[in-house]
Formats: sequence, C-alpha cells, structure tokens
Amino acid sequence: MKPPRIDAHQHFWRYRAEDYPWIGHGMDLLACDRMPGQLHPVLATEGLDASIAVQARAGREETAFLLELARHDRRIAGVVGWEDLSSPHLAANVAHWGRGKLLGFRHQIQDEREVGSFIEAPAFNAGVAWLQQQGYVYDVLVYARQMPEIQAFCERHDRHWLVLDHLGKPALAEFGRNEAALADWKHALRQLAALPHVACKLSGLVTEADWLRGLRQKDFDNIVICLDAALEAFGPQRLMFGSDWPVCLLAASYAKVAGVVREWGATRLSVTEQAQLWGGTAARCYGLA
Repeated sequence: MKPPRIDAHQHFWRYRAEDYPWIGHGMDLLACDRMPGQLHPVLATEGLDASIAVQARAGREETAFLLELARHDRRIAGVVGWEDLSSPHLAANVAHWGRGKLLGFRHQIQDEREVGSFIEAPAFNAGVAWLQQQGYVYDVLVYARQMPEIQAFCERHDRHWLVLDHLGKPALAEFGRNEAALADWKHALRQLAALPHVACKLSGLVTEADWLRGLRQKDFDNIVICLDAALEAFGPQRLMFGSDWPVCLLAASYAKVAGVVREWGATRLSVTEQAQLWGGTAARCYGLA
C-alpha cells in the first residue's frame, strides 16, 4: 500500500496576543487566526493527504485545542501537544487526553534561559523517560547554538523516537559571513544523527534566513546545503518533510517551501526514499496507521 503523504510539522491557532508573545515585530501575517480550513486546500494542491499539528504555545489548553480540531478532521493525522513533563501528575494528565490522535509532546527548549539546567533536571528527565515507555514521541526544539547541550539528553532517552525539529535551526542568516557557524552546526547535527533513535524534520528553514529583507537565491542555495548535510548525517530513512505553516509564510509560500524540498529530493533520492520523506518516515516514527 502506498504510504500517506504527510506534512509532519505545522501549527493552528486562534490568535490572542497574550497567548503568542513570540509573534512580534514584522510578524503581522501571523497575528490572526490560522485554522484547518486555510491549510487544507494548500495541502491538496501540493498532493499531501494530511498533517501533524504541533503545539505553538505552552499550556494544557493548547493540547486540548489541537486535539479538538483533530477529532473532527481526518486530514489532521495527529497532534504533538504540550504537557508539564516535570509534573508528578504526568501520567494522570496524559491519560486525561486519551490516546486517540495524540502522538507526542514538545516543549520550547529553545526559549529556556539555561538549556543545560532545564534538560538535566531529574523531574523533566523522568517525564521524558515515562513518555518513551508509553510510546510517545518527543520533539526536540533548539537553536543550532544549543545543539551540543542536548547531546547527552538525546543519548539518555533512547527507548523511543526523538525528532529534531527544523534541523536544529541552523543560522542561515550567518552563512557566508561566518564559516564557523555552518561547520559547528554540521558537526552537532552529525553527533545527533549518530543516535539511531533520532529522526529529523526538514522544516522551518526559510525563517532561519534573513526573511525581513526578503529571501534571495543565495538563501535557497544555503537551504540546499542544509538539506544535503541532513541527508549525509541521517540518511534517507530518518528524514521527514514539514512545512512549519503558517510560520513559513513570513518568508515564502507553502508552494515554495514544498517545492524546494521536492526539487532537492528528486535529484538525491530514489522513488522509494522520496515516499519516506513525504510521509513514510513520519508515519513510522509517530506510529500512524
């Protein structure tokens, strides 16, 4: 049976400024409701069957909101929600949601002031370990400069899939003027990829470039460099496409984001490997039927 074609990373929200403080200057395009009815026609145009909705704010109300959307929409394949993983009531809190379309969890580690201290906290690690025992995926969200700090964390939690969001957010805006930034990111990526339980989303790259001035050909060339590095590090079986819609719209259209990855994959991957990239890997890692 042909694997489903899945956008493994996108977001929905009903916008209120106090709920999304990260939507700041120059992001007016995001300061409005972003709901399934806006995404699904775009998915269809790109030949995609479904998406995975990922949390965009901390709080249990986010998980409730996304699961309610998913419950009534077959095109939302599943949800990566939010929970306080340090809570002594974690098991009961997760049980409250039921299994259903709840695939995993994420926390915005990138925003923590002391990343090392946060991910080494015993209660947090106990929570992640429990999630893995239950078969939930944990999405890892960090900036490139923080990737070395999460190496030991990812090594420790090896009982189920960890998924690196946005290739670890390489600093594309610095590429060309800071060769060390590219080299350091590639090294950190290879270190994480050496762990067989870590997969990687080809997502979120257009907004790591200097999107405020508008993307240029050099930016897309740098994105291809990042995609090549991810393929070299992870191989074709642990990569999955994600649009990061609607955040990607700050820099490029959905069609452009998908088109860059499609053109890249067509010249590097076999037909079977492309099918994995466009849904097979996501279905395998997140346990989708």
